[in-house]
This record gives sequence, structure tokens and C-alpha cells, in this order.
Amino acid sequence: MNLQESGEMYLETILVLGKKNKAVRSLDVAEYRNYSKPSVSRAMKLLRDGGYITVDENGYLHLTDVGMEVAEKIYDRHRVLEEFLTSLGVDEETAANDACRMEHVISDTTLGAIKAYLDNQ
Repeated sequence: MNLQESGEMYLETILVLGKKNKAVRSLDVAEYRNYSKPSVSRAMKLLRDGGYITVDENGYLHLTDVGMEVAEKIYDRHRVLEEFLTSLGVDEETAANDACRMEHVISDTTLGAIKAYLDNQ
């Protein structure tokens, strides 16, 4: 399954919520992202069918190894981009919002250059 930006966002959200709460449900994702429950339910089915998540008997979401790999990659991109933008003087809220959009389209080459730049600062 080739993930779209929205799929990456859902996986990243499950990762972030899992770091905070340990147990993550579809409802938690809907509330965190301010998405409708039916939209999240449909997305979770697609992610489950794609092998990115599992859902246990209690309705808790778990990232598979593949899902975790994608989620960590997107989360790392977000973190690096947000750090870079704030280092340029962008306020934290704007940097977080912009990083959220940029993380899905930036090339590995450009991200690597930004990481190198930040490491040298």
C-alpha cells in the first residue's frame, strides 16, 4: 500500500499519542486531529488492511513494525523541520504547522542537509 499524506499523519498521530498515553483508540486520534469519527474509522480500516496497524480486542491501536517505521520517519522529519524553522526565528506555532505540511514532501537529500546544518550550529 502506497501511503498518502493523510495515512502518514494518522500513523504519526498514533505514535505521538502512544508516547503520551500508551493506549490509543480511534476516538483519541479523532479528538487529537479534530477529525470526524467516521473519517478516522475509515482510515484505520485502510491502515489495518495495509498492514500498518493492528487493533486489539479492546479497540486499541498498535503500530506494526512497518507502521512504526513510517511513523518514526515522519515524526523525525517533523521534529527536524520544526527545529530548523524556529532556529530561523519562526514562532513555535507557525513552525509546528508548517513542519506538519512540509514533512510529507521534503526530499531525503534536503532533510539531510538541514540535519547537517543544525548539527553544525
